[in-house]
Amino acid sequence: MRKTSRKNAFREVLAFLFRHWRREAMVVSGVALSMTVATVADLFLPVFSGRLVDAIAASGGVREQALPIATQAIAMMALLGAVLMAARHGAMLGIVRLTVRLMSRISSDAFWRVQRFSTDWHANNFAGSIVRRITRGMWAVDLMDDTLLLALLPALLVLAGSSLLLGLHWPIMGLIVALGATLYVGVSVALSLGYVAPAARLSNAQDTHVGGAMADAITCNAVVKAFGAEKREDQRLLQFLNKWASRTSRTWVYGTRSGSLQTTVLLVFRTLVTSYALWLWWRGRATPGDVTFVLTSYFIVHGYLRDIGQHVANLQRSVNEMEEMVQFHSQSLGIVDRAGAPAIAVKKGEIAFERVTFQYEAHATPLFRDLSLSIEAGERVGLVGHSGSGKTTFVKLLHRLYDVSGGPILVDGQDISRVAQDSLRAQLALVPQEPILFHRSLAENIAYGDPDAALHEIEQAARLANAHDFILRQPKGYGTLVGERGVKLSGGERQRVALARAFLANTPVLVLDEATSSLDSESEALIQDAMERLIVGRTAIVIAHRLSTVRMMDRILVFDRGKIIEEGAHDELVLRPGGAYKRLFERQAMGFIVDDERDSVSLNA
Repeated sequence: MRKTSRKNAFREVLAFLFRHWRREAMVVSGVALSMTVATVADLFLPVFSGRLVDAIAASGGVREQALPIATQAIAMMALLGAVLMAARHGAMLGIVRLTVRLMSRISSDAFWRVQRFSTDWHANNFAGSIVRRITRGMWAVDLMDDTLLLALLPALLVLAGSSLLLGLHWPIMGLIVALGATLYVGVSVALSLGYVAPAARLSNAQDTHVGGAMADAITCNAVVKAFGAEKREDQRLLQFLNKWASRTSRTWVYGTRSGSLQTTVLLVFRTLVTSYALWLWWRGRATPGDVTFVLTSYFIVHGYLRDIGQHVANLQRSVNEMEEMVQFHSQSLGIVDRAGAPAIAVKKGEIAFERVTFQYEAHATPLFRDLSLSIEAGERVGLVGHSGSGKTTFVKLLHRLYDVSGGPILVDGQDISRVAQDSLRAQLALVPQEPILFHRSLAENIAYGDPDAALHEIEQAARLANAHDFILRQPKGYGTLVGERGVKLSGGERQRVALARAFLANTPVLVLDEATSSLDSESEALIQDAMERLIVGRTAIVIAHRLSTVRMMDRILVFDRGKIIEEGAHDELVLRPGGAYKRLFERQAMGFIVDDERDSVSLNA
């Protein structure tokens, strides 16, 4: 993921937030206006406090003279208090509406992008870390909205307004307040951005690593238990937590130091203002009411200034917590549809690679160079070869998980780089080597191939995939939850659910990525039987390590280092002298003979 400089982080995050604010301009304006009205009411309270004190002090002990003026002052203070409360209440209702909308939209947008990031990006990022970045950034929006609209906006208005009101009476007092407030805000911002923020950024990064480490161990809990490695994983997480504790402790210590320095500046500021107010009274340039006005105004300013340091710290923290999520929006999606790309229309399922060249970014040389291949509609093709020979890459390119660097890939004569990706993949049902199921019901997992399917259609697909019987034995039948990634099912059961999903999708092109590997003989036989039904009438591409899987194929392609070195039917290839397929077949055949002999010895024993 692209790293941003400390200086750019604030600018990028604030620009990101303001773009979303523009989409809620009416609500933002309403909140800002309400807080402005509340702040103005707060500003004028000291004025009437001063008039109240002057009325009492000037009455010479005759209460009747002071009562009308004092009553008027109290009434105005009550009215201003009511306006302040009503305006703040309106602002709070507005901020709730704004923040909920923004949190929902921003997290949804981030999820949208993450779903569409490249296969390589997902391979290089922990799922737990990704979720942590999104949720942390989502909640940071709440803090940032409150900080900017409910805290900093009124604080800056109070500082400016108080300086102006005091300056109209005593210019030097207004200057002292303006300079003191500016100095305090400047110190707070400098400390937060230059001192605390860098430490907070490292703390957040380690927080992300902690989330990733937890998710990694929990996701692979079956492996942890298999090796009795619980204590080892505890120690591994403890290493991440120790580093997190160190960085977080440093961040909090820096924040404490920053707060103490800000408090020192406030104490000096308070001493200057109160001393100057006393001097004005001593010189006869201020009445007791004036002194009350100054002190009350200062106490309001002091309250806002005292909190402004915390507001700036909150702003810095929310920016740090949003930074990683905001970076999702500057991250390239990898594979992007062309503007106005139409949906692909696949009727027959003809596939053609025309002089295709492809190179992985991390590799020095292309895997495929001028690869040309045609697969007829309804043809059943097997792909075999050593690991790394290009079989899986061939299928990934067909699904457009990567873009080629040269030559088109055509499906029914349509260049897949010019059509919408989702429409392409919807026509290419995939049964992977290790099927992944959602932690949802069996019915929902099967229906992923056709979300609108009725239950009887789901059951029919399960019957065709030889999955119906074992599903009925589950506690809740088709309503049984399968656990994360389908861990409640055996490998063969997961594979049959994946086949049922492909049956229900009913696509013209089918890709099977070694669907029978690592299965027991009984499961393999059930899946082989289901596969034979599934590929009827479709263009089928079958990646196989067990060559028994591809014996029924119309054509077998032998890959080696990105090239097709042999092709033909099984019976033809096994008779080719010195052929690569013949060597693979004989090696596997010898392995099966050895396995059979071992099984026989075991049974006789």
